[in-house]
Amino acid sequence: MTAPSTGQNAPARPAVPALTRPPRLAPGDRVGIVAPSGAVPKQRLDAGLDILRSWELEPVVAPHVLDDHPSGYLAGADRDRAADLQAAWCDPTLAAVMCARGGYGVQRMVDLLDWTAMARATPKAFIGYSDITALHEAFAARLAVATLHGPMTATETFLTDPATQEHLRRTLFAPQDTVHITSPTARTLVPGRTRGVTLGGCVSLLAADLGTPYARPGAAGGILLLEDVGEEPYRLDRILTQLLRASWLDGVSGVVLGSWRDCGPYEEVRALMLDRFGPLGIPVVEEFGFGHCSSTLTMPLGVPAVLDADAGTLTLEVPALV
Repeated sequence: MTAPSTGQNAPARPAVPALTRPPRLAPGDRVGIVAPSGAVPKQRLDAGLDILRSWELEPVVAPHVLDDHPSGYLAGADRDRAADLQAAWCDPTLAAVMCARGGYGVQRMVDLLDWTAMARATPKAFIGYSDITALHEAFAARLAVATLHGPMTATETFLTDPATQEHLRRTLFAPQDTVHITSPTARTLVPGRTRGVTLGGCVSLLAADLGTPYARPGAAGGILLLEDVGEEPYRLDRILTQLLRASWLDGVSGVVLGSWRDCGPYEEVRALMLDRFGPLGIPVVEEFGFGHCSSTLTMPLGVPAVLDADAGTLTLEVPALV
């Protein structure tokens, strides 16, 4: 099912491609911990590292994760945050790279990465959400590597919710057990069934990426996963309208809506989503339980999948990791 064009004589957009899937993890693997965005509380970081150790992983904290910055909201200087991420990605002894937290900051450091050097490295699992959406897009556009929109080491949900921890653990160690993804809260917003390659994340970051060297040209042929936090309905309206006006949503196959915490009364958000996505004539499922919520699913990005909005399920055609 293909959405109608939102603009006159809009050029055809290439379909979202399936991306290279990194290897799964095994006990004893080393995992790099980086902080590309916001400042990281040490106590929460230490608690998250203990969880990873309980999975028989060896977390390796990058040198600048706990750095301060005059802004008060960044995890150290832009160049240091970029250097940590690049070093972890290019380190052949690390099996995965996990972000410590989101917050603001990725768009300040993403231009400082040496993408040529990173493209020479062996792909590995990369995990994060929120502001990390900008890196998910960059990894897709520059490295053609599938990534994981999932919980981060020093975030409250990862520290306090066993279901969040378990879904990430199974996705990393036994990805064949997490190809069928659903949520007890999932509801049909627009009925239908469709196929596409997963992409998306925090919708405000997708809009902010438009026009940058790291934004893919559009969501054509993709199953778009969207969530956000702290954006009032009128601001979400503006963000979605920007994506529509830019023709970025032309040809999108389906939409999976996650958490909208602190975005105003949910019925207002729901009405907005129906208003903006309903005219596209594509399947849409809501309240899917990922993103900024008290219990969050790990959602693979860059993987072919089937969305059944009537059943409230997303079924991966291949596991997230090989």
